[in-house]
Amino acid sequence: MKPRALALLHYPVLDRRGDLVASAVTNLDLHDLARNAVTFGWDRFYVVTPIEEQRRLAERIRDHWCRGFGADYNPHRKKALELIEILPDLETAIGDWEKHSGETVVPVLTGASVRGGISCEQCLEMNHRQPLLLLFGTGWGLAPSLYQHGWPALEPIRGKGAYNHLPVRSAAAIIMDRLSGSARCP
Repeated sequence: MKPRALALLHYPVLDRRGDLVASAVTNLDLHDLARNAVTFGWDRFYVVTPIEEQRRLAERIRDHWCRGFGADYNPHRKKALELIEILPDLETAIGDWEKHSGETVVPVLTGASVRGGISCEQCLEMNHRQPLLLLFGTGWGLAPSLYQHGWPALEPIRGKGAYNHLPVRSAAAIIMDRLSGSARCP
């Protein structure tokens, strides 16, 4: 399997009215997604926001657990948060991941409103041929403009009913588990 990374986009994303916004970085997202990434063997976690103050906040959180008191207090958390790269835009994240992996990267979009999409099995097959960069959106999901690039989109997670609005941390954990290639419970 080729290297795998995830990117949590805070822009371009939608708010509940469908307006294009930059959403706020949250402490919980950073901690939980980084821990998920380490648990499921992912190589890098990009936090993408164009807002400088939000990037500084994410850097303070990461640095506390990687260099400050938190590094000594909780080495497990340090290991997880060391995966975080904080960048201003998706293009920079794609370029960094291509530089890190040494290969061309095709981002894979995620979202609850994706129509159709590739299966987790197809995404795994793709990851055997090329590095994976899985894009998750905050707020109410990735902006429609991202889907116009022609990048593949992963089929959405489906529950038992029509309700389909998982928190990004939960959706990411489910998807990373499905893409880990490990055996499933019956």
